[in-house]
Amino acid sequence: MNSETSSPMETVYPAMRECAAEAARITGAVPADRHAAPMPSAEWDVRALVNHLVLYTSHGLEHRAHRTEMPETLTARDFTTDPDWPERYRAALDRAVAAWADPAVWEGRIGEGEGAMPAASVATLMTLEMALHGWELARATDQEFRLSEETAALVLDVVEEYAEMYRQYAGFAAPIPTPTTSPTFTRALAASGRDPHWTP
Repeated sequence: MNSETSSPMETVYPAMRECAAEAARITGAVPADRHAAPMPSAEWDVRALVNHLVLYTSHGLEHRAHRTEMPETLTARDFTTDPDWPERYRAALDRAVAAWADPAVWEGRIGEGEGAMPAASVATLMTLEMALHGWELARATDQEFRLSEETAALVLDVVEEYAEMYRQYAGFAAPIPTPTTSPTFTRALAASGRDPHWTP
């Protein structure tokens, strides 16, 4: 598919669906006794990452589609205290992805003032969050995060486009040198400052 002639909904939305399905699969296999396990990002453990992932890639994604604010009851919540949190996350992801199925949601901007962004950019960055944080969670819990080549290529493009912005806010570390012959998603991880070969 030619990204120069295709709309973001035609290119990003399939990747969003794929990343959401993979994130749901990974979270469904997180052992309950691994919530304190370390992450590739030293300042977080599994519990902290799960809460970030659930809050922003499901609830946050849905509220952005509807242009509504997330309630404080969500932002202050420890989702891992619910025994069925993976099932709740999957259901919340399904609602979020369904909300973005409407082409009109991709139009206009989300947010207010200088912080407003094109809706398509918001969807793209949330898809990136699913991919990168989903991989981190998979790696920390001895799983493999799998993406199609098409989605991996989109993730790499987005990492390269937004890398400097993320580094300004400490979201990415310095890129890790990686052979150009490495798999596409491996190169995306390295470009975001994540060590593709990190192990717990």
